[in-house]
Amino acid sequence: MRTPHVVENWIDGRSHGSVGGDSLPVIEPATGAEIGRMAASGAADVDVAQTAAARAFPAWAALPATERAAMLERLAGLVERDVERLALLESADSGKPLSLARSVDIPRAAANLRFFAEAVREWKADEDFRAPHAVSRVMRRASGVAGCISPWNLPLYLFTWKIAPALAAGCTVVAKPSEETPMTAAALGELSAEAGFPAGVLNVVQGRGAECGAAIVRHPGIPVMGRRRARTSCRWRVRCSSARR
Repeated sequence: MRTPHVVENWIDGRSHGSVGGDSLPVIEPATGAEIGRMAASGAADVDVAQTAAARAFPAWAALPATERAAMLERLAGLVERDVERLALLESADSGKPLSLARSVDIPRAAANLRFFAEAVREWKADEDFRAPHAVSRVMRRASGVAGCISPWNLPLYLFTWKIAPALAAGCTVVAKPSEETPMTAAALGELSAEAGFPAGVLNVVQGRGAECGAAIVRHPGIPVMGRRRARTSCRWRVRCSSARR
């Protein structure tokens, strides 16, 4: 009999249950069996994560881009090292074949981290574009705490696609994976500490979209949002964002 998974929030460099102590089942689609419990987070948990991210932001944004890139690459290396463990979690969580998770999903997640690590090395903080009678200046600055919400269909791959550019650019992150597939995002949070990320730079909160996701979108201290393209999701986010103005 397998040991049930305990999927907690990763906030300020440590694992936490939800503030209220509530949890949700983690269901294996292949069997319909409950294989664990996950934190059922809400606005109070998002507040704690945002506070940690805001506290970590000045030092993270002040790091040279090369140092942030080096941490992303170390995290990619840890994902590659743990490919078998992460693929097992991804397969159990999403119902996809283990061979596919092992050969596609987890390697793509590592590739995302490496891509944005390399990209940020090429960025210039300030850049001028000259025309005969004008000069345009682009100034690249980290915006603060970024909220990142990812879907269920390629869990770790799309989760890293959201968080990697934000981290590379100097933002700290409050991220939520789908409540359908929470396990690899929780594992990545733990790996981020091993990779050397300071506490509060990457925070992972677990829970339903209607409670946890809505709290991220509405939070006045999270000015940047990574978005999905689904029309219903975009309309919902517009309504949530309007409500906080």
